[in-house]
Amino acid sequence: MGEGEAPPAWIASTPIVILAVRDDAIRPLAAALAAARAIAERHVVLHLSGAQGQEALGSLVTSRAALGSLHPLQTIVEPERTPARLKGAWAAVEGMPRAVEAGERLAADLGMHPFRISTKAKPIYHAGAVFASNYLVVVEAVAQRLLRHAGLSDADAWAALRPLVEGTIENLSRGAGEPRTALTGPVARGDTATVARHLEALDMDDAALYRMLGRAALELAQKQGMDKATAGRVADALATDLPPVIRPAAQT
Repeated sequence: MGEGEAPPAWIASTPIVILAVRDDAIRPLAAALAAARAIAERHVVLHLSGAQGQEALGSLVTSRAALGSLHPLQTIVEPERTPARLKGAWAAVEGMPRAVEAGERLAADLGMHPFRISTKAKPIYHAGAVFASNYLVVVEAVAQRLLRHAGLSDADAWAALRPLVEGTIENLSRGAGEPRTALTGPVARGDTATVARHLEALDMDDAALYRMLGRAALELAQKQGMDKATAGRVADALATDLPPVIRPAAQT
């Protein structure tokens, strides 16, 4: 509903109102509902934003309704597949106690696994979700483009990459809560010559992205037990366009 419009009649008879709108539309819609006095103390009002919390519903505080948020931790592209996608997904629930209880019941009824999160933690929680889903898509698009530069068509590039991606996801699923155990590749092996060849072949922007992700991969490799000398050589290879620094072997 827009400013000045009458709220839907069904709001008066439902105990839970869900604002299923874009993040930037939550506050205006809450304000419109407040101006229309459509929300009462008996209501629970939830929005579905991953990054915002109950503060986005601030206009409704004077209604004394229970305010909160319910965010399914799942990617939805095709609406007809939504019910199946939600089953087994986790869902972040946040807000006033009565809103949290309602959100947990709703999530469970939809086959999701609800978990509670604090209001102030919503932005960093959602950033993690963006890395896991949205930026995974971006990285695969970069990989497809690089294979195209190597001579493959877009279709063949993705056909070639898909089994690799699926194998990586399978490795991750066996990681028992430790993604670093699935890490492979030149950084994990300490193969600085290959890292240098990659950087030489990439343009400036792709090389910058490679270095940034490479440093994150190096951190994981160190947690997996990479020795300090090897880690230093990899760090040198990732730090500059110059050839990797040759470090003396450790004395025994």
